[in-house]
Amino acid sequence: MIKKTVANVREACEGIEDGMTFMLGGFGLCGIPENIISELVRKNIQNVTCISNNAGVDDFGLGLLLKKHQIKKMISSYVGENAEFERQMLSGEMEVELVPQGTLAQRCEAARSGIPAFFTPAGYGTEVAEGKEIREFNGKMYVMEEAFKADFSFVKAWKGDEAGNLIFKGTARNFNPAMCGAGKITVAEVEELVPAGELDPNQIHIPGIFVQRIFQGEKFEKRIEQLTVRKRN
Repeated sequence: MIKKTVANVREACEGIEDGMTFMLGGFGLCGIPENIISELVRKNIQNVTCISNNAGVDDFGLGLLLKKHQIKKMISSYVGENAEFERQMLSGEMEVELVPQGTLAQRCEAARSGIPAFFTPAGYGTEVAEGKEIREFNGKMYVMEEAFKADFSFVKAWKGDEAGNLIFKGTARNFNPAMCGAGKITVAEVEELVPAGELDPNQIHIPGIFVQRIFQGEKFEKRIEQLTVRKRN
């Protein structure tokens, strides 16, 4: 058995350099690799391209990298609740590629599966399709989308073992599984790290073959992006 465990987030992020492309799991603030993002801020990595569903909020998640102008390009499905993301996009300070959400997920899946490209009807007839190959299948038009290419995939799971097997909890099972194995190196931070063999094989969502490094994170804030509660009677 190959142990994938590293001591901490600093060791997990060894080898990252300016100008790289990163995939980061999560949806809004749910299931984001908090410790890894904090380490990227600490290392002050510059001119990076980030592939993520969105860019967090102004003071948390990828919003921390945006605040320090570390991101050169964002590839995501929507601007979300991040005012700084919107400002940098509209001012031209940062390049933004908006991708339909299903296409974003499939481009991650394609990278993991070794599929270089695929055809989808999403985006046909819009700006999304400009400059891309268009083909007709059974009377319907499709846009060719290429798989993502990333240097690192950073994901967050609830529980993992020394062999890299991962279990995601609840809605944190969003873009995280799709990004495992989609980058050259996949780094997983987990809330609980256990010895190999302790996880129920029937409960494992991602096998360790897709993970190169795993570590137990610390101090997860798990912020709520928009708190909505029922009014008192």
